Amino acid sequence: MLNTLLPLLLFAALGLAVLGAAKRFFMWRRGRPSKVDWIGGLLKMPRRYLVDLHHVVERDKYMSKTHVATAGGFVLAALLAILVHGFGLHSRILGFALLAATTLMFVGALFVAKRRRNPPSRLSKGPWMRLPKSLLMFSASFFIATLPVAGILPEGFGGWFLAGLLAIGVAWGVSELFFGMTWGGPMKHAFAGALHLAWHRRAERFGGGRSTGLKALDLSDTSAPLGVEKPTDFTWNQLLGFDACVQCGKCEAMCPAFAAGQPLNPKKLIQDMVIGLAGGNDASFAGSPYPGKPLGEHSGGPHQPIVSLEGKALVDAETLWSCTTCRACVEECPMMIEHVDAIVDMRRHLTLEKGATPNKGAEVLENLIATDNPGGFAPGGRLNWAADLNLPLMSDKQQVDVLFWVGDGAFDMRNQRTLRAFVKVLRAANVDFAVLGLEERDSGDVARRLGDEATFQTLAKRNIATLAKYRFKRIVSCDPHSFHVLKNEYGALGGQYQVLHHSTFIDELVRAGALNLGQSKAASVTYHDPCYLGRYNGEYEAPRAVLKAIGIEVKEMERSGFRSRCCGGGGGAPITDIPGKQRIPDMRMVDIKETGAELVAVGCPQCTAMLEGVVAPRPEIKDIAELVAEVLIEAPVDAKKPSVAKAAVEVA
Repeated sequence: MLNTLLPLLLFAALGLAVLGAAKRFFMWRRGRPSKVDWIGGLLKMPRRYLVDLHHVVERDKYMSKTHVATAGGFVLAALLAILVHGFGLHSRILGFALLAATTLMFVGALFVAKRRRNPPSRLSKGPWMRLPKSLLMFSASFFIATLPVAGILPEGFGGWFLAGLLAIGVAWGVSELFFGMTWGGPMKHAFAGALHLAWHRRAERFGGGRSTGLKALDLSDTSAPLGVEKPTDFTWNQLLGFDACVQCGKCEAMCPAFAAGQPLNPKKLIQDMVIGLAGGNDASFAGSPYPGKPLGEHSGGPHQPIVSLEGKALVDAETLWSCTTCRACVEECPMMIEHVDAIVDMRRHLTLEKGATPNKGAEVLENLIATDNPGGFAPGGRLNWAADLNLPLMSDKQQVDVLFWVGDGAFDMRNQRTLRAFVKVLRAANVDFAVLGLEERDSGDVARRLGDEATFQTLAKRNIATLAKYRFKRIVSCDPHSFHVLKNEYGALGGQYQVLHHSTFIDELVRAGALNLGQSKAASVTYHDPCYLGRYNGEYEAPRAVLKAIGIEVKEMERSGFRSRCCGGGGGAPITDIPGKQRIPDMRMVDIKETGAELVAVGCPQCTAMLEGVVAPRPEIKDIAELVAEVLIEAPVDAKKPSVAKAAVEVA
């Protein structure tokens, strides 16, 4: 009986899975076109799955081992089951191989079951709670059914009764794992996830690469939407990426806005995009809702607006404006989904099409257009902070080793101390540098994060035209946001530069022996990793190396490095100012105080402003440049030092 039933069940499930796959594929293809390497992506997918994706999963050792056993066992068991029970290849060798694969899968499924007995709050419940049972049923049923093939039990053992039970078990297992993979269910992520890795929107992320710059809009294409209004405005492989979500909630656990009680949960946002693509409402969502937003009140469809300013839609506008663009969600996602891209795409529609940037957003964007800086300060005051420093100007020198990008911190009295400290460091190392002075404009970072792609591109193109007039080897900035934009986002508009954060540059000077340094008197110091330096650009070591060079041993916070908690200052969040139950910088200050540190070293003007905005008593906040400038020994530099500094500047 089993020899008749099993092939029918297997091939029926496979046939339905193929139909479901076609249906799902055409559902994704409702999105806008996106060029992908169809064949090359599929060929690269196994490596991306086994190396790149597993590298993220490996951070959680429990889930890593569970994933290897369950997923690896299932793939082997499914292939062998099709050969042995589908095509009737009753070889003892294949039988024992199938027994081993189902055993491996069964062990992994036990770990899944244990995890689901008392799941963390970030995990979605609902249909996901049946997954361990389905995995166990699939593996156990095929294990028993394969014992006769391996010669361990005689053919027909147990008679019709056992055969009927096994047929039910197999039907349960293959329905969940094959049929459910493409028609919808907990296993949907496996099918969508594999293709998402093959045709990922940012293929350059794989193989150890990094891709964090926002994609530019083609503003000359009048037929293209300005941002995303409805689900089908996303590119089709973005929609595929949303469908790959495993609802593990790692993004939710790391999101600063969610922790602060603001109306954002990145996991639910991705699921809302899936709901919008298929049509329906969020009543059946089995995870944590947006804080303060009950389930069941939001709905949408593939051709309906995601956000409505008149009433309820799929997502409320304040959900999108709560994001600090810190990329903690993207960094943690085991399926490598791009949450921030989606949020900014939707912001672009609200800003460019609706003019609906909240709170001070419209004022800031108007200031950028009128004065080239978000604060609306008179452009002629950009160098007032350095009136007594006699800074060299690019317009005078024409060619230098280092162009010092000052940024809009030039208008902020607190950040001016950082800029002056860095100038002191540059001069102590005898670096050949200059500034643009009044020719410098805002980098456009804030405009782009707020969705005003037009203003960003205008500012960027003006800066690129200015930079094209001069010759320099590298750009150095004290602002990670300007550093990131110049390095990773100007290239799409024709501005290709080698850009460094000032902590990286100071580290080079220290290693080259270009600075005569004493030892800091700071007794207890912790370091806060800026999101746009760390997660966006992978720079974690240079700031710590600089601090170590001046005698500071960093007392690390529990959330540091790639898991650093955002200060709340990115993505225009202080401008849109969406309320929550607490402030993000206050939460970060709790992390800081837990170390017992008396001083916080920072490397970003936004981080400085946000952390200094926390009500005292709190530790002192100082930029790395300030800490280095404090210990500079003002003795005459050795005659060979200028050439050493020049060599440091010329390091690629």
